[in-house]
Amino acid sequence: MITLYCLRPKAFNVGNDVIFSGLRHFVQEAFQCVVNLVSLPATSRYESVAKAGLTPRTIHEINQYGHGVIVGGGNLYENGELEVNLDALEQLQVPLMLFSLSRGRIYGRRKQLVPRTDAMPARTIAGLNKRAAISLVRDHSTQRHLQEIGVSNTVVGGCPTIFLDRVAGNLPKLAAADRGGVLVSIRTPDLMNIPLDCKVRVYRQVESILGYLQDRGHHKVRLLCHDHRDIPFAASFQGVDYLYTDDCGIFLALLQAADLVVTFRLHAALPCLAFGTPVIPISYDERALSLIDTIGFGPWDIDLVQTPDLMGEIVNRYQRLHELGGLRARAKPVWDQLCGATKAGFQEFAARVTACKDAG
Repeated sequence: MITLYCLRPKAFNVGNDVIFSGLRHFVQEAFQCVVNLVSLPATSRYESVAKAGLTPRTIHEINQYGHGVIVGGGNLYENGELEVNLDALEQLQVPLMLFSLSRGRIYGRRKQLVPRTDAMPARTIAGLNKRAAISLVRDHSTQRHLQEIGVSNTVVGGCPTIFLDRVAGNLPKLAAADRGGVLVSIRTPDLMNIPLDCKVRVYRQVESILGYLQDRGHHKVRLLCHDHRDIPFAASFQGVDYLYTDDCGIFLALLQAADLVVTFRLHAALPCLAFGTPVIPISYDERALSLIDTIGFGPWDIDLVQTPDLMGEIVNRYQRLHELGGLRARAKPVWDQLCGATKAGFQEFAARVTACKDAG
């Protein structure tokens, strides 16, 4: 019997559960047995619980009952939403794996990339990596930042969501009415860290996207919410249905069954690329831009902030959707390398966890 703890983002975004779904696949593959996987929130900020993060309380519990702990995946370096007590971390008695973590900058008002004000401090990032047995980062930009602050033990492993094609056969079966059509995956502008002049344009941009798709003969065009906080924004588009679910299986099934997805959301774009669903990604921060570039799709991505004519770029991608298959084939060696790095990281973690368990 092996018990692992996983400290991960939870909050309201279904994308966090999509990432966790990918993580569980790698855990099962590495350990070759049923593992007791205890999932705790990385922060208590969004939860009505006191148990969260790498705090003295959780570390004590992990030392009592656990054989290993995984932190991630998600952008915890970027948003500082991992509670960490470095003094308590020194007393952790089981292997620690940092999994698929990222740190990206946002566009400031001058449309230049700047660090977030709530980013995890360098000393905390360094402290975590000093204690970690394995450290997998999500993208090249994150690895460069960690190298700049003196952390040299990281390996780029991508995001587990790009490997979700392996579980595609296990997704829920959708009703006929929910299959096909076009999904426009949105985020409410209130939660987008972009310059104000870009933020006020988002409504009209989404409206233009919807109109263009309808003009092309797509009669079933729906908005897709990742977070219940997106619903008021989605409801403001008259005559357009919107979908929301907190069930990551249904969420992934919707993406897999779509004819096309146009998305402002990273964790709609990545599963679509995994499933082979035609997708037009729109990114607005370094977190997304760097990851999509890391997995070999940088030229296909659209930078919302730096692109002077968003609709022109969307039309360009729409007219070139037939090229996606070739892009995916050319990216396969990159994905194979990322998958290999992730598998190797989990295999090493499994060996350390097994040794810890056998030591009593």
